[in-house]
Amino acid sequence: MEENGKENLEEKDANENISNDVSEDLKKCQAELDDTTDRLKRIMAEFENYKKRSSKERENLYGSIIADIVEKMLPVLDNLEKAVEAKTKDENYKAGVELVLKQYQDVLTSFGVKKIETVGQTFDPEIHEAVSSVQDEKYGEKEIVQEFRKGYMVGTKVIRHAMVVVAN
Repeated sequence: MEENGKENLEEKDANENISNDVSEDLKKCQAELDDTTDRLKRIMAEFENYKKRSSKERENLYGSIIADIVEKMLPVLDNLEKAVEAKTKDENYKAGVELVLKQYQDVLTSFGVKKIETVGQTFDPEIHEAVSSVQDEKYGEKEIVQEFRKGYMVGTKVIRHAMVVVAN
């Protein structure tokens, strides 16, 4: 009987050692899993930030490219507008120039180019360039009363500042 009792104790000790080893291995595995899960979450967050940053950079680059191209084309637009305003006896010629101007403006609009509002607006040095000022009580303070040259922007980027006359 003593032998059975001794064997049972030895077996019980062996089972406890195995149980302790398994418990320690389980804790190690759980710690590794937690560490791996944490790293995965960080990498996923970094990747999401990378995608957002890349998207924003692409949008900014696109806007800059459009602004650079449009800036070079604005003198052509100015000349088309002057051609429409010019007096002519040939109405067909005038209608043709007006059509070309409208198409040109439609192309710019399709690229997100907008004309900067001026007359009647409050002067904003971010989008307007004051070339003169007048003192007149019928206008409000810093009110734009005349436009010398149209200004344009794409998104929030100014392509060309509007040249204006500011009151008071």
